[in-house]
Amino acid sequence: MTSDEKKAFLLLKAIIFHYHGLDEEERRILEDTAKTMGAQEELMWAIQFIEQDYYNAFDRARTFLNQVMAQLDKSKRLYYLSSVWNANNRKGYISEMEAIAMLKLAQDWQIERELLEMIRNK
Repeated sequence: MTSDEKKAFLLLKAIIFHYHGLDEEERRILEDTAKTMGAQEELMWAIQFIEQDYYNAFDRARTFLNQVMAQLDKSKRLYYLSSVWNANNRKGYISEMEAIAMLKLAQDWQIERELLEMIRNK
């Protein structure tokens, strides 16, 4: 996984977790993910990206993510988004706003049908 892919994956996870403010469980999940990937610098970049303009962070992240994800094959895009969906389940819930945000990204990345099938099968 390239540094840009690590940034994109961690930004994706962070932007969804930040939808209602980052709680301690979400912070731990992000840190564990970065540690597992050897991507602490990329996580810091993602957090700074969000903090730079919190209110417009999702739209800015969406633009960045669309550029990076356009270079990846469909299965990898689905893997990244489903990993974030599953991480949200690990914390115990997925809010309606988080689900809608992930569905918007799935639509952007042309994997909406596949994500919905994955959700239904769980």
